[in-house]
Amino acid sequence: MDVAYSRSCLGLYFANSAFPVHAFFLSVALVGTVLAAVHHAELVAHRVGEPFGTFLLAVAVTVIELGLIITLMAAGGENAATLARDTVFAAVMIILNGLVGVCILVGAIRHKEQIFQQTGVSAALATICALTVLTLVLPNFTLSEPGPVYAPSQLGFVAVVSFLLYATFIAVQTVRHRDYFLPDKPLIADQKVHAVPPTDRATGISSLLLVACLGAVVLLAKSLAPSIENAVAATGSPRAVVGVIIAALVLLPESVAALRAAMANRLQTSLNLGLGSALATIGLTIPAVAALSLLAQLPIALGLDTKSAVLLFLTLIVSTLSLGTGRTTVLQGAVHLVIFAVYLFTTVVP
Repeated sequence: MDVAYSRSCLGLYFANSAFPVHAFFLSVALVGTVLAAVHHAELVAHRVGEPFGTFLLAVAVTVIELGLIITLMAAGGENAATLARDTVFAAVMIILNGLVGVCILVGAIRHKEQIFQQTGVSAALATICALTVLTLVLPNFTLSEPGPVYAPSQLGFVAVVSFLLYATFIAVQTVRHRDYFLPDKPLIADQKVHAVPPTDRATGISSLLLVACLGAVVLLAKSLAPSIENAVAATGSPRAVVGVIIAALVLLPESVAALRAAMANRLQTSLNLGLGSALATIGLTIPAVAALSLLAQLPIALGLDTKSAVLLFLTLIVSTLSLGTGRTTVLQGAVHLVIFAVYLFTTVVP
């Protein structure tokens, strides 16, 4: 009797749980698929070399994130109007404060002081500043539409200029001034981390598997979307936490790669990965969700609240200062991580 009652209670718990058992297994499968996608992207990136490699990896990660956002937006309708904003803002804060902070701190602890190409990093930061303000702050001050939204014409214009600005940066990074994004001197650690490049056959197989993994991520996300939102709602947390979960999930594999590079005294590669992902997140995600909003008549609110705008401005100022000398120490990493901790705490407790 007691056993039957316990089984009945357990069944009712999982049936009514905000995050049931099947959602747990879907989450495990999603994480595994994301890791597999980034693994194959790294193999292809290793074949094409720097800075093409980090660019390819950033684009692959952004496609995953974009698939998750579009899936959740289509499933949530009006309730997902702020999802793109929350996810993009979370990605920027995770990268510029969490990822950059950890890489600088760990690299400085292990190597005391690390150097990088200031010219390339400054170009990336200037582009990030322009994109974040145009997409996440300016909507609060336009007059055609009230609130944190753009008018349709404004949304289309900002989407186009954001993509063009990102494309211009990519042209500078990969063609015109490629040397700005390469280490000043080849390090011995590079030879340890970068082994013999994969063969053409292995690269081709990885490319096909990468496409398959990206498609699987979107399908899994579509099945998992309701459970994620229900779990967040059940805990009483703000909806912005959903954006943080998506961004953290997608950026985790790339964060591990950047951290490994920093520990191997290759901070330039870490910054290329981090800043490149931040740029791709804004320069590709915002135009895509803007197009979806205009074509499918889905509401989209891009403007940040006052608290988030303050944290964004603080992040941009500190990033410009801490990465403005071409050298990093423990202090810069600690400052970034403190800002990141404040962001996480104020997201859960606004």
